[in-house]
Amino acid sequence: MAKLRIAILGTGGMGGTHAERLRQNPDVELAALCDVSTEILEKFIARLKLGDGGSRPRLFTDPAAMFREARLDAVAIITPHTLHFDHAMLAADAGLHVLMEKPMVTSAEQAHALAARFQATGKIFTIGYNTPCTPEFDWLRTAIRNRTFGRLELVSGYLSQDWMRLTTGSWRQNPKLSGGGQAYDSGAHLLNSLCWTVESDIAEVFAFLDNHGTPVDINAAINLRFTSGVLASIVVSGNCPADGAAMHFMFENGRVDIDGWSGEWIHVWDRAGKVKYPVIPGRRQTPDDNFVDAILGRAAPRTSLQNGIVQSELMDAIYASARTGLPAKPKRGGAAGS
Repeated sequence: MAKLRIAILGTGGMGGTHAERLRQNPDVELAALCDVSTEILEKFIARLKLGDGGSRPRLFTDPAAMFREARLDAVAIITPHTLHFDHAMLAADAGLHVLMEKPMVTSAEQAHALAARFQATGKIFTIGYNTPCTPEFDWLRTAIRNRTFGRLELVSGYLSQDWMRLTTGSWRQNPKLSGGGQAYDSGAHLLNSLCWTVESDIAEVFAFLDNHGTPVDINAAINLRFTSGVLASIVVSGNCPADGAAMHFMFENGRVDIDGWSGEWIHVWDRAGKVKYPVIPGRRQTPDDNFVDAILGRAAPRTSLQNGIVQSELMDAIYASARTGLPAKPKRGGAAGS
């Protein structure tokens, strides 16, 4: 079977992570790379030793030219957030499968337009969220669906990173490129973990943001009410030297504590007490491996355009609430399941 020819658009820090994952997949040929200059691309090639002992990816500084000339099957888009929409639309025009780094886009209007365009192509579109590709979160979502512990009532969660200091001077603190701050960047993982598992439209959001004197939000305190009746409270810290993430799902007959960033750990309680060794079937994948398996028909995509729509509607409401000091409702509903 011929290997999938996949390109990477955007060779920053996360571009390297995706390149390493893709080149380790035996079904993939890393066929092309694109960034704003040949110098940046050559440094990326040298740093990752791409092409050593194998074919060297073709280099491009124009995404449209790469999509036109490189004979691709798919692309991983790892560019600054506000460029995602235009780059994805170019990929749709080229008939490519897309793995998009989070967040998918930076407005609900863009999210709906992108979904309509890609649904017309029939191509696979996934988003680089960590937790949907883990057996722990798959098990948790199934437990919520099946009411294994009765009705889910409350969710709390936090994410902390030294984000403000580490992103100073970068595009991530430039709203024209980032679309927002820590809530839109790393916070997207935690918020998607919430929406992906609860699988309900969001009825109302009330949020406070603190920019810490920067152009973007650094800290966020977010309260949500889902149409299903589930209440949630999420805090995102971008000014904490201790990295961490945890979520707590409180049911009428139990509780599940879980790593909201990557699903690395899980603790379960039922009415009898702590479940010492909960059985969590399945295998852990990276978003890249799931993307490849979905293209080849070996697995269902763990994320979808719908997840991007819900995230965008939620972020629009978060920023509207913080701006007005009032609760905000997402302008368009969309169930959060994949």
